[in-house]
Amino acid sequence: MQEKTINARPGMLVLILTVLGYVAAFALIIFGASQLERGAGAMGGILLAIGILWICFGFLPFLGLKVIKPQEALVLTLFGKYTGTLREPGFYFVNPFSVSVNPAGKTKLGQSGDVDNSGNKMLMKTENGTVTLGEKKVSLKVMTLSNSKQKINDRLGNPVEIGIAVMWRVVDTAKAVFNVDNYKEYLSLQCDSAVRNIVRIYPYDVAPDIDTTGDGLADEGSLRGSSAVVADRIRDEIQSKVLEAGLEIIEARITYLAYAQEIAAVMLQRQQASAIIDARKMIVEGAVGMVEMALNRLNENDVVSLDEERKAAMVSNLLVVLCGNRDAQPIVNSGSLY
Repeated sequence: MQEKTINARPGMLVLILTVLGYVAAFALIIFGASQLERGAGAMGGILLAIGILWICFGFLPFLGLKVIKPQEALVLTLFGKYTGTLREPGFYFVNPFSVSVNPAGKTKLGQSGDVDNSGNKMLMKTENGTVTLGEKKVSLKVMTLSNSKQKINDRLGNPVEIGIAVMWRVVDTAKAVFNVDNYKEYLSLQCDSAVRNIVRIYPYDVAPDIDTTGDGLADEGSLRGSSAVVADRIRDEIQSKVLEAGLEIIEARITYLAYAQEIAAVMLQRQQASAIIDARKMIVEGAVGMVEMALNRLNENDVVSLDEERKAAMVSNLLVVLCGNRDAQPIVNSGSLY
């Protein structure tokens, strides 16, 4: 179902005419009653009846007066048939028997402008367990949905916790209202599904022999290192699912990412060990370079002549000094070299 715009009449003109009709009805009642007192029964009775009928049913035009604020829309149906949508802000008059429809009007999501503080997950408050239809407008503003954190296994099977924030808006009110039962609930469920589908493709950290792009080649994609790419793929995944609901996903961002509590301590030790190994590797590479430079400088300047045994001892001592965790305590030899 595609959205169509209603060409509604100006509401101010109808309001003025309706008020004037009530004034005229009171005047007819007074004039008709006076005519009955004077004996003009037929004319007075007709005028009196017209005035009373307008007093009883003249309020109906008031039911058709609608006020639309900026970034709001009103989806209208007449006897179960979709008649159109009011999008432009203003004061309008529509068929008094038209009913505005928004099944998601009572649904509360953990998002900007529509937050329920009783929980992080979406909540639905209805009367008698069902969504009631009434004077409900569909918001066209950009809103941010922040679903609760999920625990998902990554590519390597490690459980990770991840939370996302999705900025979205309604672009087709007819699809949003009629194609799905509740477009807010539908969006929230699709967000959860998309996060699970994408996160399971990536490892938390860069891992060897892992293909995250589907081209058959190992790459360096990871949840932690490629968060922008992962977020874009999540956005595209959600957009493909909510297209029929008339929603546009503007942006998706990862707001929380961490290992699950049951393996967080182990993974922290693993990261610390990896960092220590990398640091030691750098220290050893630097120490070997410094020892090589020292030996070359001694040979070039003929400072001292060392045989292979003394060179090995010197290299050993220099490596101990340069690679040790503590400061070396030198022993000064005041005698001969040998």
